Formats: sequence, structure tokens, C-alpha cells
Amino acid sequence: MNKKELVEAIADRVGDKKTATEAVNAVLDAIQKAVAGGDKVSITGFGAFEMVHKPARSARNPSTGAEIKVAESWGPKFRPGSDFKELVNAEGKKAAKKK
Repeated sequence: MNKKELVEAIADRVGDKKTATEAVNAVLDAIQKAVAGGDKVSITGFGAFEMVHKPARSARNPSTGAEIKVAESWGPKFRPGSDFKELVNAEGKKAAKKK
């Protein structure tokens, strides 16, 4: 599901596409700004978004084997909540049985 499909799914529940688009954009913008500002965003039952530090390290170029330096960076991290994990697990089991 991409953003357009998400907006369409929400539009079915809220009534119109414009309201759904504004709602999706507002939620995503709020999460991005909070995490970029160093805050943790927890949505009960869904999961948590947070910023993580990735320290500088050495790595190898797989083609040449040469050592390269990877600079430190900061990135977003998502941890699913227990309800989300249970739903995915249950649906995964159903899909596996269909195969």
C-alpha cells in the first residue's frame, strides 16, 4: 500500500478524499517533525517511532574488498506494538495455509 492507496482507504471511512489527504499528511508530518526533533512517538497498539544514532564504522566494498569509512549518522527506527505484531502474525499464518 502506498500513500495514495492509504488516502483512498481512509477516504472511504471519513467521507471525502480531501479530508483524508489532509489527515494523512498531518499525521505523517507530525511524526516526522517529532522524531527529527529527538522525540519518541508512541501510538498504543501500533508502535513507536524514534531517532537512533549510528556511530562511525569501517566497512568493506563487496566488489573490491577495499575498506571504507562510513560516517556517523542518525536515522529513524520503528518498533511495532504488540497488537500490530499479533495481527501480522495471525494474517501471516492464514496466508501460509493458503499456499
